[in-house]
Amino acid sequence: MTTLFLSTTGGHLEQLAALAARIPADGPAVWVTHENDQSRSLLAGRDVEFVPYVGVGSVPDVVRCVPTAHRVWRERSVTRAISTGSGIALGYLPYLTARGVPCHYIESAARVAAPSLTGRVLQHVPGVRRYTQYPDWAGPRWHHRGSVLDAYEPDGSSRAPTDVVRVVVTVGTAAEFPFGRLIERLVPLLAPDGALARSTGLPVDVLWQTGCTPTGHLPITPHDFLPAEKLAAAIEDAHLVVSHAGVGSALAALAAGRRPVLIPRSRALGEAGDDHQDQLAAELQRRGLAIRSTPAELTVDALLAGLTAGVRTTSSPPVFELLQ
Repeated sequence: MTTLFLSTTGGHLEQLAALAARIPADGPAVWVTHENDQSRSLLAGRDVEFVPYVGVGSVPDVVRCVPTAHRVWRERSVTRAISTGSGIALGYLPYLTARGVPCHYIESAARVAAPSLTGRVLQHVPGVRRYTQYPDWAGPRWHHRGSVLDAYEPDGSSRAPTDVVRVVVTVGTAAEFPFGRLIERLVPLLAPDGALARSTGLPVDVLWQTGCTPTGHLPITPHDFLPAEKLAAAIEDAHLVVSHAGVGSALAALAAGRRPVLIPRSRALGEAGDDHQDQLAAELQRRGLAIRSTPAELTVDALLAGLTAGVRTTSSPPVFELLQ
C-alpha cells in the first residue's frame, strides 16, 4: 500500500503536511509537489518527487501532468492519493481514479464558503472523494472530517518584548501577485522612528519576506523567499507577525503560537485570483486566532493587539478520517 500525497507549494503544501499527520497511515508514502525552498525544507527526509510547476489556470500545464501521473502510479504502485490542490490535483486525480486508485481531495481551509475552481471541476470526476474543512457547506458532494484549524485555540498569554520588538512581515510564495499596498503601508509603521517604536518605547527589528513585490524604492532589506525552516525560526522568535491572509503564512504563525495580523489581498486590485483571503481572515478572527485588517485601515493599534495574546496548539487534534 503506497499513499501519494500531492499538492502545489505554499499554503496547499503546508495544509497537506499538517493533515497528513492526522490521517491514519497505510503503508509507505511518496510526496509529489513543485520544488522551491519551502518544499525542500518542509519535506526534508521524506520520499519526494519534484515535478514542473502547474501555473494558475493553465490547462496545458495540467495536461502535461498526465505522463508523470502514469509513471508514478506504475513505478510506485500507488494505492491511495490525497491532495489539497490546487491545479496540480487536476493533472493527477482524474487519471489515478480512472486507474482504480481511491483519490481524496481536501479543499483548502481558505475556501470558507464554497469550493475553488479545482474543487468545482473535481465534482464532475466520478470516484474522487471530496472534503470541505467547514461543516456549513458540507453535503452529498462534500464531506466534513475536520479542519487544519482545529489544531489551534486562542491563548490569552503573550510574550511581551522587553528589549526589542521582533516583527516578521510575510507575503507568501505566490510568484504571480505582488502586494505592494501592504509593504508600503507597513514601512512607516515599522520604521526605526515609526508608530510601533514610539508606542512601545522599544526598537523594532523587522524581517521582510516580500515575494515578487517590488521594493527597490523602499528603505528596507527584503528577502524574496526564505527556506521554510528559516522563516519558521524567525516567526518562532518574533513577537509580532504581519501577513497576507494566505493559509500557509497563517498556519506558520499559528504553529509558532502567534496571533497574526492578517491583511487580505484584493482580486480587484490584481493582488490575487479571487477574494478567498478575506473569508479566511474573517474566519480566523471569528475563532480568535487572528486580527483582520486592510492596508488602508491598518494602524499601530492593530499591531499592538497582535502583541497582547497568542495561540496554542490543542493537546490532541482530531483524526482526519477518510471515506472508504
